Amino acid sequence: MNRIALLALPLLVLAASCGQKTDNASAPAGPVAAVKPPPGADWTTTVAATEDGGMRMGNPNAAVKLVEYGSLTCPHCGEFSEKGTAPLKAMVATGKLSWELRNYVRDPVDLTATLLARCGGPGPFFPMVEQMYLDQKNWFTKLQAAGGAQMTAIQALPPAQQFTRYAGISGLSDFVRQRGVSDAQANACLADKGAVDKLLAVQKRANDEFNIPGTPTFLINGQVVPDTATWEKLEPALKAAGA
Repeated sequence: MNRIALLALPLLVLAASCGQKTDNASAPAGPVAAVKPPPGADWTTTVAATEDGGMRMGNPNAAVKLVEYGSLTCPHCGEFSEKGTAPLKAMVATGKLSWELRNYVRDPVDLTATLLARCGGPGPFFPMVEQMYLDQKNWFTKLQAAGGAQMTAIQALPPAQQFTRYAGISGLSDFVRQRGVSDAQANACLADKGAVDKLLAVQKRANDEFNIPGTPTFLINGQVVPDTATWEKLEPALKAAGA
């Protein structure tokens, strides 16, 4: 999907392409030994941006590499975050697993939330995403309360102005301000065309290379895990891979 088409999507598509089914498989592996972090470090707070456009938590040389394609406007992704974040972090803490989240943006509101979640850099990214998911219903309610006429007017604005307006009416600007992102910093992130282009490139690669059918979609060591959108289904696949 190109940039113009994505930015033209109405707010009502928030639930589209959420949930997924795939046909590729991830091969099981044998047992993997735990790896201690460097002295004074913790793998769950070792976070870095990746060349593939994601944010990775954990041992960069972990034997088991999990990639999640997730959307901040996807309720299924929110459900996965609520159930899966704590046990995933426990696996990451062993040094056997790294967890990379690649934002799969689906609509202008998703782009807005993602730009703000990434605004503080790698360090606060995962806590910010987790808290955005927990607050997802709240900012959905505010967006829906804005009404169709206001949404139509916003969609006629240039992209950066759209993002600022969505951040305001959803309460996301207040949300990130309460978590240390100033208004000036947030506005700069929302106006960062380079950041938008990188996120759309992540989406394009997901479609072209992995044929992502929806969110969340998971890769283990580079292979899509089939028919897996919940923690209950992902956990055994991770254990089979050695995590």
